Amino acid sequence: MGYTKEQLLDRLKEFEINFASYDHPVVLTVEAQAKYVGHLGGLLSKNLLLKDKKHRYYIISALTNTNVDLKVLSQRLGLGKGGLRMAPEEALQEILQVPLGCVTPFALINESAGTVSLLLDQGFKSKESCFFHPLSNDTTISLSSSGLEKFLTSIGRRPAYVDLEANPSVGKDNPPDLAAFVPSDAPALSASIEKATPIQLPVVNQTPENLKSTSGKTSSKSKVPSGTTEKPKSTVNPLTEATDVEKLVDSIISKFATAVQAEKNPNDLQKETESSLLDGVRKRITTDLQMQMMSFKNAAYSQGFHAGVEAVGIAMKNMSFRS
Repeated sequence: MGYTKEQLLDRLKEFEINFASYDHPVVLTVEAQAKYVGHLGGLLSKNLLLKDKKHRYYIISALTNTNVDLKVLSQRLGLGKGGLRMAPEEALQEILQVPLGCVTPFALINESAGTVSLLLDQGFKSKESCFFHPLSNDTTISLSSSGLEKFLTSIGRRPAYVDLEANPSVGKDNPPDLAAFVPSDAPALSASIEKATPIQLPVVNQTPENLKSTSGKTSSKSKVPSGTTEKPKSTVNPLTEATDVEKLVDSIISKFATAVQAEKNPNDLQKETESSLLDGVRKRITTDLQMQMMSFKNAAYSQGFHAGVEAVGIAMKNMSFRS
């Protein structure tokens, strides 16, 4: 079992780390958090739990106004353009042992997160106070960068500040500048976490070809007429396809770019400038959009799950009354 909020705050007090604590309703996004503490003068942070293809994990902790391009960051770590992606919620709970919306450097206090790498935004160093959730998203604490460093040192971590907006060239003569931050080992995970994908919901509306008759024999509708070629059935769950956050974000940005192109003056000869502008917009908003979409999707799943549990409870109660 991981550390609780109370145990973490006791740890901060034990090491004489100054902080201020603010209780508020549960929040899942930085925008929601800002409604309760945004007026207090400190700077909010955005925190990502990422994984690479070898199941090594990374916490990226940045100021909310820092632009983090995951493709560039992946190259700087030596993982190639597509080497990093959002970690599944199951991994967040098993490795960091915190609920959804509570990823912060403080989660590294848990022994299960021992192999997780941490990259801190260099912008933290110049700020007097920054806001983080202390393992629970119904509270926000404010502390200085020196206080955060003192905490990390107390758990055996060496604070590493990185310019997350830098985009150095990577190639034969320019090795990845952040390769030293790639974990040497991956955490020991259960098999279900190793193979985890975005949460899938069961397919409700199946086509006749996939259904069987009540007698247990294949329905006549599923037979392929002689002389025809049967099309291979898709093994992709359509709901999984529809809830792929990365694809959804790419689709939104592509539609945005198409709309901009459609509205431009046909006599405008500055195509290269426009293309550069669209690339810049894409880099600035992709990661933040992915975070927001992931939070929205997980919140929707959570609501659906609780609604389902409540419906089952009502059904069971009705059955008990009838019996």
